[in-house]
Amino acid sequence: MSSANAPGAIGLESYSYSLPGDLEKAINEARKKWDESGHTERLWNKDASLWTGTDEAKWLGWLDIVGQELAGVSRFKALQAEIREDGFTHVLLLGMGGSSLCPEVFTKTFGKQPDSPELLVLDSTDPLQIRALRRRIDPARTLFCVSSKSGTTLEPNIYMQYFYDETKKIVGDRAGHHFIAVTDPGSKLEGVSKQLAFRGLYHGVPSIGGRYSALSDFGLVPHAAMGLDTERLLKHAARMVEACKAASAERNPGVALGLLLGTAAVQFHRDKVTLICSRSIDDLGAWLEQLLAESTGKQGKGLIPVDREPLFGPDQYGNDRIFAYITYGGDIDTEKENAVARLEQAGAPVVRIVLNDLYEIGQTFFQWEIATAVAGSILGINAFNQPDVEASKIATRDLTSEFEKTGSLPAEEPVLDQDGIKLFTDKANAQALVNGGTNTLGAVIRRHVDRIKPGDYFGLLAYIPMFPEYEARLEKIRKEIVESKQVATVLGFGPRFLHSTGQAYKGGPNSGVFLQITCDDAEDLQVPSQKYTFGIVKAAQARGDFQVLAERHRRALRVHLGKDLAKGLDQLADLICAALAH
Repeated sequence: MSSANAPGAIGLESYSYSLPGDLEKAINEARKKWDESGHTERLWNKDASLWTGTDEAKWLGWLDIVGQELAGVSRFKALQAEIREDGFTHVLLLGMGGSSLCPEVFTKTFGKQPDSPELLVLDSTDPLQIRALRRRIDPARTLFCVSSKSGTTLEPNIYMQYFYDETKKIVGDRAGHHFIAVTDPGSKLEGVSKQLAFRGLYHGVPSIGGRYSALSDFGLVPHAAMGLDTERLLKHAARMVEACKAASAERNPGVALGLLLGTAAVQFHRDKVTLICSRSIDDLGAWLEQLLAESTGKQGKGLIPVDREPLFGPDQYGNDRIFAYITYGGDIDTEKENAVARLEQAGAPVVRIVLNDLYEIGQTFFQWEIATAVAGSILGINAFNQPDVEASKIATRDLTSEFEKTGSLPAEEPVLDQDGIKLFTDKANAQALVNGGTNTLGAVIRRHVDRIKPGDYFGLLAYIPMFPEYEARLEKIRKEIVESKQVATVLGFGPRFLHSTGQAYKGGPNSGVFLQITCDDAEDLQVPSQKYTFGIVKAAQARGDFQVLAERHRRALRVHLGKDLAKGLDQLADLICAALAH
């Protein structure tokens, strides 16, 4: 095991690693090969042959965006002045995936700023979650930011319909004055924003995909709107941009990290990137999840990010992990620090990144964007498309169209209905789980859990409100799985993970064992001007998600709970604990 520091300019976050000898040797060889081939120059020259030679060159606008945004930074200062003058108390971001995860990092990292509105983020179709946000705001004092690159994404559009309707009830024809849009030029949303007289329109860059858009208007408009110093963020990011142009892979923070991630996955099957973030930047992992999973998880390959998993001793982890410990220097977290130190002492591969200023988070974004692109090159995939995300969108659209025509979703039959819990799955999974044996809830859950093998990961895909009390129950299940099976675990709340990690679950390595969780909505919420409700949309998204998992031959089971969600989750946790103890 050895340790090294990548040198960098003053003002850069620090980056170091601790690696077992065989991995370090392989990475040194990868660096040498990368440098001899001039790959960093090819990256900055936007050479598509660095990946698959298809359309990658069309998606590399993020390489240049920091300088472009710095040149136009006065726009963000003007937006801040407008918002303060109008006395808004909240900014509500309506988005999904790349348009929502970065703003969420900003609001959870920096918190509400003095004399500025609080930034809230909506990226769920769950009726209870939408109602909870509605109760927190006064539409008359809220600025709504509708954020969608394509302008056709279902979720931001129906959020906009609902909140525009709610705002119009209170302020009448001035409702449009409470809305701004961030979208690509010429999109459908741009047309809607003009039709409804939105107070502002901000353009994305067509050559930047959603998950690489953090340092474009999709991240910077919400950053400025909540009262943060956007120029300071960009100046910090610019230092990382320059550092990532270094021709030497060893001296290049982004390339060095990408070669580590890619080489570990390809040569050592260490494809589970376990993210450990300190308290102040705890939400960064959610943004990294999308970047890594959606960029690399395709063609049966990919990196599986593992965020917010409970910490364990080294003997509880398999040999399929890389650990990324990202901290803010002002945080003191003895438990995490000791856990990471034990991993290093045991010879596990650990990356350490330390931010000395919270505004260095812009550097972290860019470093990981470069690293993800480099890892994609090592994996031999197109790091900028998301074919399996599109498949889920199509399946969902077909189901909601069916509801619009008939007034109901297609009928479905559970494979088991017992104690208020229903189990659903496809024909192939049913043969493995419910045929030829005792068909009780406990027996089927046990057979499903028994499918987890070394090198696999276990995924909880929860189409329920993302509330702390429910997340805590699901984290308990993750803990039990790791302790019993020594495999990685992931937790995604639907539908937000569909625009994030869902790509890797369907298109990445077939090493996931998935438990999808749905429930009866305690109360629903109508989408204005549509026949369907938010609950129907959520149900269609869950069913579309499962349909694509099944088509990709994934090991998947759906557990449908009743209206008493807390009780149902407790039942499920007990069933899984019993299955693991069997």
